[in-house]
Amino acid sequence: MTEENQPQKSKIAEREEQILAFWQKDNTFKKTLEKKSPKGDFVFYDGPPFATGLPHYGHILAGTIKDVIPRFKTMQGYRVPRRWGWDCHGLPVENEVEKELGFKSKKDIESYGIAKFNAKAKEAVMRYADDWRRIIPRMGRWVDMDNDYRTMDPSYTESVWWIFKSLYEKGLISQGFKSMHLCPRCETTLSNFEVTQGYKELTDTSVYVKFKLLSQADTYLVAWTTTPWTLPGNEGLAVHPERDYAFVEITASNSKEIQPGDTYIVGAKEDILKRVFGQEAFEFDPASRVGTFKWKGEQIAFSAKRGIKGKELLGQSYEPLFDYYSKNTSLQNHDRGWRIFGGEFVTEEDGTGIVHIAPAFGEDDYQLAVKERLPFIQHVGTDGTFRQDVTDFAGLSAKPKGNPKETDEKIANLLEARGKLLKREPFTHQYPHCWRCDTPLLNFAAPSWFVKVSEMRGKLVEANKGIRWIPKEVGEYRFGNWLAEAKDWAISRSRFWGAPIPVWGCDRCKTYSVMGSVDDLRKKGAEQVTKIIILRHGESEKNIEHILDDTPEKFPLTHEGKKRAKEASAYIKAQGTVDAIYASPVRRAKETAEIVARVVGKEVKIEERFREVDSGEWDGLKDGDPKLEKERGAYRELPPEVNYQTKRGKTGESWQDVEARMAEGLKIILQKHAGETVVIVSHEGPLVYFLKAIGNLSLYESDAYFRKARFEAYARPITVYVDATTGKEFDLHRPFIDDLALNCDVCAKETGTGRGLMHRVPEVFDCWFESGAMPYGQAHYPFDKAERGSVGDMFDPVGSFWRKPQGFPAHFIAEGLDQTRGWFYSMLVLGLGLFQKAPYLASVVNGIILAENGAKMSKRLKNYPDPLEVVGKYGADALRYYLLSSPVVRGEDLRFSEKGVDEVTKKVFNRLDNVLQFYLLYADSSLKAKSYKLKATHVLDAWILAKLNQLISEVTKSLESYELDKATRPIGDFVDDLSTWYLRRSRDRIKSEVLEEKEAALKTLRFVLGELSKVMAPFTPFFAEYLYQTLTTNNSQPTTENVKSVHMEDWLTGGKVDEQMLKEMEEVRKIVSLALEARAKANIKVRQPLATLKVKPSVLSSSRKRGSSLSPALVNLIKDEVNVKDVVVDQTIQTEVELDTTMTPELKEEGMFRELVRFVQEMRKTQGFKAGEPATLTVGAEGPSRRFMEQHEDALSRIASLKNIALQDALEGATPFQADELMVQLSLSHD
Repeated sequence: MTEENQPQKSKIAEREEQILAFWQKDNTFKKTLEKKSPKGDFVFYDGPPFATGLPHYGHILAGTIKDVIPRFKTMQGYRVPRRWGWDCHGLPVENEVEKELGFKSKKDIESYGIAKFNAKAKEAVMRYADDWRRIIPRMGRWVDMDNDYRTMDPSYTESVWWIFKSLYEKGLISQGFKSMHLCPRCETTLSNFEVTQGYKELTDTSVYVKFKLLSQADTYLVAWTTTPWTLPGNEGLAVHPERDYAFVEITASNSKEIQPGDTYIVGAKEDILKRVFGQEAFEFDPASRVGTFKWKGEQIAFSAKRGIKGKELLGQSYEPLFDYYSKNTSLQNHDRGWRIFGGEFVTEEDGTGIVHIAPAFGEDDYQLAVKERLPFIQHVGTDGTFRQDVTDFAGLSAKPKGNPKETDEKIANLLEARGKLLKREPFTHQYPHCWRCDTPLLNFAAPSWFVKVSEMRGKLVEANKGIRWIPKEVGEYRFGNWLAEAKDWAISRSRFWGAPIPVWGCDRCKTYSVMGSVDDLRKKGAEQVTKIIILRHGESEKNIEHILDDTPEKFPLTHEGKKRAKEASAYIKAQGTVDAIYASPVRRAKETAEIVARVVGKEVKIEERFREVDSGEWDGLKDGDPKLEKERGAYRELPPEVNYQTKRGKTGESWQDVEARMAEGLKIILQKHAGETVVIVSHEGPLVYFLKAIGNLSLYESDAYFRKARFEAYARPITVYVDATTGKEFDLHRPFIDDLALNCDVCAKETGTGRGLMHRVPEVFDCWFESGAMPYGQAHYPFDKAERGSVGDMFDPVGSFWRKPQGFPAHFIAEGLDQTRGWFYSMLVLGLGLFQKAPYLASVVNGIILAENGAKMSKRLKNYPDPLEVVGKYGADALRYYLLSSPVVRGEDLRFSEKGVDEVTKKVFNRLDNVLQFYLLYADSSLKAKSYKLKATHVLDAWILAKLNQLISEVTKSLESYELDKATRPIGDFVDDLSTWYLRRSRDRIKSEVLEEKEAALKTLRFVLGELSKVMAPFTPFFAEYLYQTLTTNNSQPTTENVKSVHMEDWLTGGKVDEQMLKEMEEVRKIVSLALEARAKANIKVRQPLATLKVKPSVLSSSRKRGSSLSPALVNLIKDEVNVKDVVVDQTIQTEVELDTTMTPELKEEGMFRELVRFVQEMRKTQGFKAGEPATLTVGAEGPSRRFMEQHEDALSRIASLKNIALQDALEGATPFQADELMVQLSLSHD
């Protein structure tokens, strides 16, 4: 749902949006990153989502978990950079584009053109990016979305290449032919963990097939298969060499299908015989090994006396089911085919004990074929259709989507017609489907590049033991068991939109060469790839003075500027030979370039086109100048497309002008220095639009660069590679990378000619390999060790003798349960392969959010409320609290209920807001606590402070252990205690005319609310801000700094928890609850006073540690709450509590007065009187009722804020009131 068609927002939602606007204007998130962090960095990795659709509840849930811990750690004194990223490549994106273009197959893409298709994919990736940038902050999450990374960026891909080459050099990469699962629609193989994501129940056709033994007449081997489509590719039969097999001879039969004299070879066990022949009325005598069965109504007798070991069958030939390939004697290893082979993998648990072998369509089959040197027949292509050789089924889909057993039935029918089918049966099982397009997968032998995970298995299991998993069971069992059985990871895909596998093969000598960087390409002869190192000048006096100026000769570098320029020069020199240096004519840029030139040994060339931006009338003005602030402020507020074309300072340049001249300057450089290395020294704005010119950045992205930290620091080198033929950043995607032919070093050495050309293998990376590379790709590691991301975070997973590793491993990550075989797995494999350590220390795993009825959430069925609509009704905090307090944050599924969110709103936020409003109603702005180390003199104050300390302790402990539900729920319990017990029992003190009582209660309440806002801050950031700032505004809290936001506060340590106080108050509340139940049973209202409440001593067990009874203060609480005159301990009573229900005239009169007070207070509320606002009460009363009113006039006036009570004999049209004998008419007015 978009904002335009949402229902009207609630006041809570509007308030949250105002707070969000405050954060954005105040740069609060940035301030939290820049504030002092005495505990150092807390490292968090954020798994990149696809932006091909709007965020759903799964994203919101995971994002909320990812938000709580960094907020908490920030308040604890850590710096917690969190950088947003986008997953851009792979089948999810390709499938979306195929749908839009109406494509049905891979061939459609190839006909359309890979370049055009990938351009569409690139466009689709960021289609919803603006919506994400709006929605994610609206959910209360703080994450750097301006300094985002994208897996499709060249820098990210270069890191992926480096990872691949590093693993290759460690011997952890192999290239081979292996049976894997293939998606025939996408025409690519999938990794084993991708396959696990798409299992669905399917009912297939299984067949028992007769293979005629050539050495014996009328003798058949019976094999069972659930994949009849593989039978045209049959090349052998497998038996277990050491198992027993029986010759089942038909001794009597009237069936035309099973005739006397026929012999069937199957496993000798009785359960196999019954499985094969036991359609109905199967009987078998194990002693004599004879029996009978019915076959389609006909009685058949058999003998299974003759037996044989499997090894005695080996080598015998049988008649092929089909002759498509057996008649082709030129087929390699033809003479080895259509025989019986031994296989240890053959089992007796299902089937016949004989397995049909089709080497191209099963792992065991393929391995046996390699061992026995069988022919390799692939009668089905990668598109899942039968090849033309298979004349009976040519062009048919092996397993059609929508009717997956259609072809199997056709094959079974043909076999039946030819007398080669014994029987067919339905077979229901879990069958793998493509995780993206839902097509049934095929087991398919294909070439692929692999990570040798099997060699890392032991290390993976061991590394997993050091990771804290929440819940523990997910890591120990689900993930741990997966790792223990981990197979080699097929990382190549025969697709288009992905990071290309960086392997080039020589067309002459057939050797492979692996590239680990773009510089590797350039060394191999990629002459059109020009390396450009762009450098903003060092810090100058202009920057210190914050002045706009493009004057050439003014403002030299500062000492710090020169220092940074020297550091940059060392980095540039380490990159290799520099062929040219170009600089802006402005002094600060020239001086920086000259420092670089002295280090690298090249002279500086001045290029006018790289000058500073002309700011027109703003030139010479400093920050803070009224004219500049007004005009530049309005300029910055312009929409990006308008800002881009608008001239700065009226007469200056627009960014469009700047981009044009930067592009022209680049064009000149490329003409002179194609394929070389060039340094360009310029200024912040011009360099931003240089990047836009070469990279086709959107206006938003160009604008965002100004908010990125990479250009805030001076003299920081950034390397880009430009294609000299296009003037654009070199595109590492297909088909451009495919066109890059490289020189073969092996051929050059052997022949001296160097004529061998290398071409890239066609595959691209599995997108899970790319997402698992996220820690390194986001930092462009190892190429930009000096490059820093947002607010100066460093990434160095290795460290040095003097410095610890930085940014690695992550202290904390969080994703959904499905990622145990996705991102969690791929990150662990790559981290262990590269650096021999797990890349994360703790992982929170959330469950799946389902519809309220337990079904999967479905857009088509509309069985769940739109998340934006929920936020519009109840606010983001209510949704956050609802999710965080549920078991879904510890890996369990959650049936989403809007009623649950509504309940949170009412029980937590509305209730707490009522407490706040009550405080504001009675707070005197002149009351300021001198110290918030309060010395509680009232038992209720002491108790609520003990509860606060308990809350802080519980929440802190649970957050430290990442148990978010345990951390969240106590907040709601505390709000309940604060509202329904503390405040309700403290109302009279807060309203008291005794200043000391009022001050003590108000100061305690204010302190508790202020501290509670800090506890709530990580969980419900909007309400915490509202609570904190409301208190600050209305009754300023003294602080050591002028802190505007609660999120700049430190986390609370709390005081010692007074456990005895908590136990005693718990007993008080229990006594009150029991007494109120007794009142209800006696049908006596609470407003009616009673004489005595008796309490059995056993109820006071813990309190008796301080004496034989409760303290007077606690007894008074019981008296007030239960409305009794006395509380006594009595061992003789039968129940835990006992009420004296004797009603004296005095008690009865007091009860009537209380009912009258309640009624008048309700009248005040109904008529809109404010608290304490004077009112006049006119009363119609006669006889005893009039005397009652006269006796209680003063007390009623004081309690109900009445300035006058006017008594009359009768009052027509007034509101009648009756309580026992009291009968009056009442009218309330302002007079």
